[in-house]
Amino acid sequence: MSRILREAAAVYSDSSHPAGCLAISAATNVIVQDEEIAKFLRDVRNAGLAAIEERLRRAEEEGELPTGTDTSALASYFATIVQGFSQRARDGADTDEVSRVAELALVAWPSGD
Repeated sequence: MSRILREAAAVYSDSSHPAGCLAISAATNVIVQDEEIAKFLRDVRNAGLAAIEERLRRAEEEGELPTGTDTSALASYFATIVQGFSQRARDGADTDEVSRVAELALVAWPSGD
């Protein structure tokens, strides 16, 4: 998860291309008449969440996460953080700010202790 957060922080705030993520940014511009587009974007975001959750479940099974970890909540938490990176980058946050948030978010990572 650290790699995903750190790379998202760097990529979303990289000034060499538009800030943020298309699936997140486009969602704020969809009007009622574009419900098909809204559904498509929602499905894209939910597929990403499902992929994170599946990977976390596998991590728990393989002992990388403590037994009993709420992988669903953990996946939702980190997806929310990454989606927030997109919005903050669109609002002008630089790589340093978004990277500091990534490091703070990693404090929530469950340990086996």
